[in-house]
Amino acid sequence: MSNKVTIRCKNNVKLIDIELGSTLGDVYAASGLQMEYGPVSARVNNKVQGLNYRFYNSKDVEFLDLTSHSGMRVYTRTLFLILAKTIEDLYPHGRLVIKTPISRGYYCELEIGRELEAEDAMDIKKRMQAIIDADMQIHRVQCPIEQAIEMFRNREMESKAQLLESQSKLYAYYYRLEDTVDYFYSCLLPSTGKVHLFDLIKFDKGLLLRIPSIKNPGKLNDFVPQTKMLDVVSEQQRWQKILGMSTVGEFNRAIEDGRAAEIINVSEALQERKLSRIADEIMERGSKIVLIAGPSSSGKTTTSKRLAILLMACGMHPHILSTDDYFVNRVDTPLDEDGNYDFECIGAVDVDLFNSQMTALLNGEEVDLPRYDFPTGKRVYEGRKLKIGEGDVIILEGNHALNPVMSKLIDEKDKYRVYVSTMTTIALDDHNFVPTRDIRLLRRIIRDYNYRGFSALETIARCPSVTRGEEKWITPYQENADATFNSALLYELGVIRNQVLPILEQVDERVPEYAEASRLRKFLRYFNPVPIDQIPPTSLLREFAGGSSFNY
Repeated sequence: MSNKVTIRCKNNVKLIDIELGSTLGDVYAASGLQMEYGPVSARVNNKVQGLNYRFYNSKDVEFLDLTSHSGMRVYTRTLFLILAKTIEDLYPHGRLVIKTPISRGYYCELEIGRELEAEDAMDIKKRMQAIIDADMQIHRVQCPIEQAIEMFRNREMESKAQLLESQSKLYAYYYRLEDTVDYFYSCLLPSTGKVHLFDLIKFDKGLLLRIPSIKNPGKLNDFVPQTKMLDVVSEQQRWQKILGMSTVGEFNRAIEDGRAAEIINVSEALQERKLSRIADEIMERGSKIVLIAGPSSSGKTTTSKRLAILLMACGMHPHILSTDDYFVNRVDTPLDEDGNYDFECIGAVDVDLFNSQMTALLNGEEVDLPRYDFPTGKRVYEGRKLKIGEGDVIILEGNHALNPVMSKLIDEKDKYRVYVSTMTTIALDDHNFVPTRDIRLLRRIIRDYNYRGFSALETIARCPSVTRGEEKWITPYQENADATFNSALLYELGVIRNQVLPILEQVDERVPEYAEASRLRKFLRYFNPVPIDQIPPTSLLREFAGGSSFNY
């Protein structure tokens, strides 16, 4: 019997014979590859594994560095563990909660019995760097799940104990860094010395953990002040307190206790109350044009329709328009770097026509509104006339609505801007936040499959280009908003779970997109299912899950 296995390295199309039980790190050393910022992980048969993964039969391998989202997630989780150990070393009774991505870093709260000072941030950063410089080994440990639950509970890490308690598994993995233990839902780097760059600063009442740029891992992400995001974080914490849950373990326990209807109804009421306050402010200001923007699958369309109803309840007469109808003809659409039509860029929209028509409407003139015909790629006019008067308000929703260029000729006093996105929700536990970009991707997978005829593979494959467009044309303008609306619902992943799992299971193991599909499947299984029939027909989630009382 041979004591060697053959590994096919996809990075350089090389066959590598290695000893049974060799690790991914051993394969990389034998591959001849030179990755400046890697490898940090690898796709093994199109499933992401850590560098300590061992081989006992032949596999395909593709090494990943920090220019990949999978690789950056591994790097970031490793930083979370180093931060957790540092807090344990410096503040033995402190509690670290990693909240959400913000300002191109990660906002963290630290409870130490007093207000956090700038000197605390400097001390923490110094200790983290010492741990990195020591190149300490990070061990992945497998044990019976009951043992892991007892260990975390004895260490007063209740959120992790509750998360594992809600899982129907015999065994669990956790990570050990010297005397510090922690749980993460996917792999980490094998040692702390693999972390080459980070920063930690005092930020609002907590800390901001800064990470390298995915485009240039040799430098940190640019700091972008997002003070309005902090308001969303505070608002979400108030909502979590009302519902009595902030982590998935608490959520799962509530579902098991029969509280699904209560969670749904209160979550929907909190969103409705937020939209009502926005409607009241629009009326009080006398705004004539409401501009609603947000990234893909953020729920802009339903937000517009619900806001229109609330404005009608305030005595106003709303008219909903879409920036899509102001697309230039397809033949005039700019091309991206790959030579494909770039529908995400501002140049794909006839900004001059939009400003001309909005100015005419504000001057009391009648305009003939266009409609963009997607099958032909042409703008058409069908006699859809509009003239506004006292009490009328235009609601414009679309990707570029908050871009100043889009409404460059419209007086500021006439505009009210709303940014919509899935910005924060419950966490898996204190150190594992729910990636809100994943929520939008899961929404998009369901919508594309049910209403547009696209497979999960196709939607996942398009995700990088969609993300690039959002980062260039949408998110830079979110701080321009007069109001920020978090469209994430605390319960929604429990509903999405059963709808999207069968769609994700159709992604073939032989394609690279299988790695993302596999990750999403694993992530969704942390959530107890919530029956879809309890969701009201006006819920924002119905835009994706179906059964809405609105027409789309």
